[in-house]
Amino acid sequence: MRKPTEVRGRHKKQSGGHGQFGDVVVQISPLPRGAGFVFSDTITGGAVPKQYIPAVEQGIREWMGHGPLGFPVVDFSVNLSDGSYHDVDSSEMAFKTAARIAMVEGMPNCSPVLLEPIVAVEIHVPGEATSRVNQIVTGHRGQLLGFDGREGWTGWDTVKAHMPESEMASLIIELRSATAGVGTFTYVLDHMAELTGRAAEQVLANRRAEAA
Repeated sequence: MRKPTEVRGRHKKQSGGHGQFGDVVVQISPLPRGAGFVFSDTITGGAVPKQYIPAVEQGIREWMGHGPLGFPVVDFSVNLSDGSYHDVDSSEMAFKTAARIAMVEGMPNCSPVLLEPIVAVEIHVPGEATSRVNQIVTGHRGQLLGFDGREGWTGWDTVKAHMPESEMASLIIELRSATAGVGTFTYVLDHMAELTGRAAEQVLANRRAEAA
């Protein structure tokens, strides 16, 4: 997410006998990449009884597995600052529901964006194929980091790059073609990066189609 927001989530239901009532006010804020999720509370005066605060966190954690764009939400904090309860109708379930309502209503205000995994890849190829492999990498949204002679392999190079993990399947096919099947590579997850433009639109369209 790009920006913070404050939102109230209120769950009230009456259907004979005991009803359901939970009411929370939370501040949702972005955290640095890789920070995960942090929950806190600054409740005073018993606005939300202590026994219900863990239920608020649980409701948020259940929600974050499937966020507004159809994917898990990462790298954000939520602070529970206020709310209200009913002596008879409040329950853990009611506060879990109120927390989920707050997140559903508040997250669109945080300008959420898609992230995609970026891998650090080392590609080992015969020297005559190096320039072609460099073109393949950049053609798959990769960022070249450089290349050097492969240690212990005369006439071979090692190309280093960052590439979206989603492009790796295509890399395998083109690398085999460019090196007559002898090129190899290894990769590890390096970081997450924002996905925008047509690529992001395509991912969202595919997710909506899957959910239909």
